[in-house]
Amino acid sequence: MRTLRLARHAEEDIVSILASSRERFGDAARNRYEALLTVVLDGLRVNPDMAGSKARPEFGKNVRTYHLRLSREDAPTPEGKVQRPRHIVVYRTVGNEKTEIIRVLHDSMELRRHMAQG
Repeated sequence: MRTLRLARHAEEDIVSILASSRERFGDAARNRYEALLTVVLDGLRVNPDMAGSKARPEFGKNVRTYHLRLSREDAPTPEGKVQRPRHIVVYRTVGNEKTEIIRVLHDSMELRRHMAQG
């Protein structure tokens, strides 16, 4: 089975996303977003070529992106679902053994700029 690795920038992105969700929308919203992130990251670990993922060779070999909105229906919680997910997971596969999460960025961000920083 594949392993999942979070790059330092991806860890920071996730911490920031969850803190912002809690601050702006409350604990229930934070919990919904965490559930969605968990479903997506687990899915990418098992199948990095999930339907809807896109190859992004401009960012490097085996780099892909996946928008959280594509898994919204797969992450219900007792508090409901995330209504409008706005983040993109940027990741790469390393052989058949590992999926590395590079960044988790808001879909309004210019990916090229933030990938250069990451």
